[in-house]
Amino acid sequence: MAHALTALLVFIIAVLTLVPQASGPMGIPGFDKLAHLVAFAVVTVPLAWRFPHLWRGVALAALAYGGIIEIVQPFMGRTTSWGDLLADGAGAFAGAFIASRIGKQWRGRADLAQPNNR
Repeated sequence: MAHALTALLVFIIAVLTLVPQASGPMGIPGFDKLAHLVAFAVVTVPLAWRFPHLWRGVALAALAYGGIIEIVQPFMGRTTSWGDLLADGAGAFAGAFIASRIGKQWRGRADLAQPNNR
């Protein structure tokens, strides 16, 4: 389930970051970076929750994905941004770390709740 949810989130991020933007008025200052941070935090949650011992690898994979997106964007009519990549990385590491900690606590409580089969 964690793999399927992550794949869906990766697809959504690809669509949102690679589809050419319509020109228009400037949005809220800083909203783009916040959106990157939140998106990459969310994309790491399912796998870091399910496999908390692998949270660093999950975060690094998400950061690499963000880097690939930044490389591909100029070919899709978008611009590359180091700020976007920095926000991707910050979100990926924060999301994976928090999800792994909560996942460990959740499993610890579930283990305590189960009867001992001795």
